[in-house]
Amino acid sequence: MPALALTAALAALALSGVAVLDGGNDQAAVLPASGGGKLAPSQIGRVYQSAGPGVVSVQVGSASGTGFVVRSDGTIVTNAHVVGSARTAQVRFGDTGRQVEAEVRGTDPSSDLAVLHVDPGSSGPLRPLPLANSDEVSVGDSVVAIGHPFGLDRTATAGIVSGLGREIQAPDGFQIDKVIQTDAPINPGNSGGPLLDARGRVVGVNSQIATGGAGNGSVGIGFAIPSNKVREVLPALSQGQHVDHAYLGVSTAPSARGAEIQSVTAGSPAQSAGLRGGDVIVGFDGHQVTEPQDVSTAVNALKPGDRVQVEVLRDGQRHTVAVDLATRPTP
Repeated sequence: MPALALTAALAALALSGVAVLDGGNDQAAVLPASGGGKLAPSQIGRVYQSAGPGVVSVQVGSASGTGFVVRSDGTIVTNAHVVGSARTAQVRFGDTGRQVEAEVRGTDPSSDLAVLHVDPGSSGPLRPLPLANSDEVSVGDSVVAIGHPFGLDRTATAGIVSGLGREIQAPDGFQIDKVIQTDAPINPGNSGGPLLDARGRVVGVNSQIATGGAGNGSVGIGFAIPSNKVREVLPALSQGQHVDHAYLGVSTAPSARGAEIQSVTAGSPAQSAGLRGGDVIVGFDGHQVTEPQDVSTAVNALKPGDRVQVEVLRDGQRHTVAVDLATRPTP
């Protein structure tokens, strides 16, 4: 069949289909909407409706992220890497709300957390989000992430807690421990937004994602700073104070017996106490060490000035070394 004839035949068939659908009229009838009102909201929808008004867009220059209200006085939490060294940020409430200026009260690169403050008079009524006890989170718990990925207006994604006790690198190069892993899709722009449980409570602050291939989008592995870390640093950052973290000064690698010291930082408490490269840490402050994470977790739980007993294997012999922890240096 010539091409022209085939086109005509197809056109006739299409017109015939319309005639069947609309009873032979020239215009198809508009199908009526089914009655019954709105669909029943899902649990995810309920979390979004409840917590969404407390989630804000954060803009610093060309960089953007997310934050959330934690106090009705205008206190907002976000990631330190979202605000960087800026003194102010632009915050937007709601999808159509206007931007208001926020003061950067304090940042803690070691926990990748920052605190902003807005004048409640300029922002309107605020919806603080409650903080859950992140130590009570379990693998398999349902979670919802709300944020502004790729600059899109407030967006909700959902998943589960995929893992606990993860470690990620902070902006200052140190390790953040007790991090929550989730498969809820998190993308650039979600940073600083809340990871919420089924009751709408914040269990973590979305901070990083694992990426695959050439892109930088989500592959189903995201990481959130635990809410208990927020609770820990919030008082100091709200007052513009520096958060001091304990410092040992070693880098370690896995060993069959514990955590082997790879290097000791010059001038660090570890060097002053006589710890050496090649020592295998098997005990720290009375607790057994089986992997490098045990050391960083133990140090992060202590304060500058604390004295600890570090048990090491050296040349086949056990030695106990007393170390006075110092304040983590600023990069």
